[in-house]
Amino acid sequence: MLELAILGFLYGAPLHGYVLRRHIAALTGHVRPVAESTLYPAIKRLEKAGLLVRATEPGAVAAPRHVLRLTEEGGRELKRRLAEPAQREITDENHWFTLLAFLRHLEDPAAQAAVLRRRLAFLEEPASFFYDGDRPLRAEELDDPFRRGVLTIARATSRAELAWLRDTLASLDGAGR
Repeated sequence: MLELAILGFLYGAPLHGYVLRRHIAALTGHVRPVAESTLYPAIKRLEKAGLLVRATEPGAVAAPRHVLRLTEEGGRELKRRLAEPAQREITDENHWFTLLAFLRHLEDPAAQAAVLRRRLAFLEEPASFFYDGDRPLRAEELDDPFRRGVLTIARATSRAELAWLRDTLASLDGAGR
């Protein structure tokens, strides 16, 4: 998720490490704060893989700053990851939102639609956070108001996302004609 966010944000423009960290925190920080101890090793891995380069620019007031820029290979890797997301990026909401934030960089409407169809198929499967054996429980079956709340909120969120997915897929399918 972190590497995808780095590639996605750098696809648009070169960024200073500090600015990149703020952008990533705005996207995922409410779930997982971005610590320097995780961000900078990820940047180094991507740099070592030839997906981004670091250049030093003089600072306006302070010491020189590092600017990160995506390489051509980095752009290709971003598009590959967007077109072929891992299953976790489809099923885990936090990973999904990171993927979705950059899906516009995958310019082919059919490729975008293929990713959205995977998410749609996942959401259409019967599921719950709570089970009776192998049977998913519905909110109406629970006496616990807090667990019922979890399922009620999740159902509302899923309905909104399903509606958005179907509308967006119809739009993408129309664009491909």
